[in-house]
Amino acid sequence: MKWERLLSRGRFGEKPGFIPTQAARSEFEVDYDRIIFSAPFRNLQDKTQVFPLPEQAFVHTRLTHSLEVSSVGRSLGKAAGEFLLEKYPSLSQSGISASEIGGIVAAAALTHDIGNPPFGHAGEEAISDFFKFHPAGLSWQKHLRPEQWIDLCQFEGNAQGFRMLVSKQYGLKLTYATLAAFTKYPRPSQIAHRDIARRSQKKFGFFINQLADFEQMTDFLGIEKSSDECWLRHPLAFLVEAADDICYSIIDLEDGCTMGLVSFEETVKLLQPILGEKFDAKKLENRTQSQNLGALRALAIGALIQQTVEAFAQYEESMCKGNFDKALTDVIPAAKALQAITDLSVQKIYRSKLVLEKEAAGFQVLEGLFEVFGQALYHKFYAPTRFSGQDKSILRLLPEDFPLKGWGEEVNPYPLLRALIDYISGMTDKYALNLYRRVKGISFPGV
Repeated sequence: MKWERLLSRGRFGEKPGFIPTQAARSEFEVDYDRIIFSAPFRNLQDKTQVFPLPEQAFVHTRLTHSLEVSSVGRSLGKAAGEFLLEKYPSLSQSGISASEIGGIVAAAALTHDIGNPPFGHAGEEAISDFFKFHPAGLSWQKHLRPEQWIDLCQFEGNAQGFRMLVSKQYGLKLTYATLAAFTKYPRPSQIAHRDIARRSQKKFGFFINQLADFEQMTDFLGIEKSSDECWLRHPLAFLVEAADDICYSIIDLEDGCTMGLVSFEETVKLLQPILGEKFDAKKLENRTQSQNLGALRALAIGALIQQTVEAFAQYEESMCKGNFDKALTDVIPAAKALQAITDLSVQKIYRSKLVLEKEAAGFQVLEGLFEVFGQALYHKFYAPTRFSGQDKSILRLLPEDFPLKGWGEEVNPYPLLRALIDYISGMTDKYALNLYRRVKGISFPGV
C-alpha cells in the first residue's frame, strides 16, 4: 500500500473526477466539522461509556470519551505525520502536511464509537440476543439469507458506525481516508476462517449490505486484501485504535477512582510504571485528589503517546505490507502496565455492582423495545392475521421516514430489520428507557 494513495482527499459519495476545493480548511478538517454537527454524534452525549445513566457530572459519556480520543488521535497522527513526511519527501510535494495526517486520525477517532447502541457493550449483546434467543426475533430467521442472519445475531458497533458514516440519511460524505482510518476490523461478519493472530480480524467492520461501499473505499485507496474475505487495515487505523486504548485505560481508571471503586493509592501504583522518571511523589502533596488525578492522567497519556508514535515509526513499513497486525499498545514499553490497569478495571470497575445492575436493566429495555416493534412489524407484513390494534399503535411511534411500505411474504426483510436496528441503536440511554416505560405501560406521558 502506498501512502500517496492512502492519504487521498477523495470523498465517498462524490462523483468520479471530483476535485476538492482549495479552502482555508483542509478536507480532513471538513470531515471533523461534519461529524461534530451530525445528529449521531450529538446523541453520544447521553450514551454509556462505562457507567450507564451516570449521576455524577464528572463521569464520562461516549461524547466526552470520543472528544478525548480524538484529541489524543490528533497528537498521534500529527507526530506520525512528521515522521512520514521526513521518510517520504514525495508526500510533501503532493501537498500533504503533518497537520492533515493528524486531522485524518482526529476525525476517524471522533467517530470511533458513533455506532454504539444505548447501554454500551451490554446494548450490543442485547440486540444480538434478541435475534438469537427471543421468539419474536427468531421468527425472522426463515425469511433471511444465512449471511444476513449472522449479521443480525452479531450486532457490532463498529459495523453500525461504518453504516452510519456512509448512509445517505446523514449525508456526511467523508473522505475515503477518514473512513478507512475509522475501520479497525476490515472484514464482514461471516468468513470461513478467522486468523486469530491478526488484530484486524478480532471483530467485523461492516454489514453484508455495505460490502459494495466498503469495496469502493478500498479500491479507491489501494488497500489490499489479507485473504479472499478480509482486507488489510489502513495504517492510520492503528493510531485510532491506540488513541482509544490509551483513553479508556487511563480515564476509565480515573473515573473508577473518582467513584470510589478503586483507591487513590492503588491508582497511583498502577500509573507509576507508565510515568517512570516523571513520577514525583512530592508533587502529590498539598493538592486535592481530583487535582492529582488530573495531573497523573495528563502525564500518563503524554508518555503513552510518545511510546505509541515510536512504535508506529518502527512498524510502519510492516503495516503497509500487511505483516504487522497487532495493537500498538501491545508492543510499547508500557504494555504490561496497561494490561495491569485493564485487569483491575475489569474486576473493580466494569464488573462493579453499580455497572452490572444498570447493564441488566439495559438488557431488559432493549429486549423490550425490539420485542414490541419487531413483533408489530412481523405481524403487519408476515403474519397479517395477528396484526392487532396494539401493533398498529406501536408502529405509529416509528419515525416518519421509516420504510413501512413494500414488504411482504415474498420480500426479503433484511433492509427493514436494519432500519429498525438503526432506529433503536441510535437512541440515547434515557430516551430508550423512557420509551420502554411508555410502550410497556409502566409510565404514561405527562403523569
